[in-house]
Amino acid sequence: MTMGTASDILWIGTYTPDGGGRAKGIGAVREHQDGSLEWLGTAAEAQSPSFLAVHPTLPLVYAAAEQRKKVQAYRRRGDSALEPFGAPEPAGEATCHVAVDPRGRFATAACWGDGQVLLYELNDDGGLAGRFPTAPSVDSHASLSPGSPRQSRAHASLMLRDGRVMTTDLGHDTLRIWNYEPGRGLVADHEVILPYGSGPRHMVEHPTGNVFIVSEYSVEVFVVRPEAGTYELVFRGPATAGGSQDGDSAAEICLGPQGNFAYAGVRGSNIISVLEVAAGGTELIPVKDFDSGGDWPRHHLVRGSWLHVGHEKSDNIATFEVDPVTGLPGPRLHNLGTPSPTALVSAG
Repeated sequence: MTMGTASDILWIGTYTPDGGGRAKGIGAVREHQDGSLEWLGTAAEAQSPSFLAVHPTLPLVYAAAEQRKKVQAYRRRGDSALEPFGAPEPAGEATCHVAVDPRGRFATAACWGDGQVLLYELNDDGGLAGRFPTAPSVDSHASLSPGSPRQSRAHASLMLRDGRVMTTDLGHDTLRIWNYEPGRGLVADHEVILPYGSGPRHMVEHPTGNVFIVSEYSVEVFVVRPEAGTYELVFRGPATAGGSQDGDSAAEICLGPQGNFAYAGVRGSNIISVLEVAAGGTELIPVKDFDSGGDWPRHHLVRGSWLHVGHEKSDNIATFEVDPVTGLPGPRLHNLGTPSPTALVSAG
């Protein structure tokens, strides 16, 4: 086995038995030139490290310990191993997502269970330092559910190119935009209210500066555009070409390498939908749905010509080659068995 570089290693977030999964911790795989993945083993034993983020310049990985209400930093050791770096920091109920500032100043955590969004300032060595909770979400749709308040459910953070941070609240159907202030954490800027019951989950920023959002509950996609510093909702449409079925829940959205196609994953129907980026990045038009190659496509990413899809319930990552012109994948090229994958993150 040859030594790998940061660029050909993927870290795999997982569920361990405490989260109903079968993994032992953070997994490591190598991507080969033909797109195939090689299982390198458990990089670090950890308890349900369901989402991961990589420091922009240092060999560090941050993990959300979902069932343990913690965030833990890990340092890369050798080719494909990780070791704890510092003590874990407390987070909130069902900490389901972590992200890192592109300048390495801070990390964020989103907590599905209690709706908390947390910021952790980072030391120069990347270690987790000060912890700052943000203002809690207020349900702008509260009048539609009188007598039964909806639980705030923060789900993801996106580091925007202009230095701000956008977070989703799946329970309150909102996008919240924040400014980072050293020593204070995230300070609210404004929010965008999405339709009642949509459940915004994950996001990706397009080269135009527009942000694409996939909604877990309504299985839709939305586009918000920055206008004079404030994001405005400019598009709403279906996330799939064939419509959603009972029991479906959308999971992840990512971009192809040229930014002219987006890929949305839907659990239940177990599909990946190819969407054309149209109208100067203000519309997402479903082109075709295809079988994701397993059960419960929790997370996926495109790297060059390869689309990798992690399946939480069938314990596999399916790999497809994507046509750069049509955006469509060919038949499944490779299939790697790996326990309970929940996130696929490039090491560099």
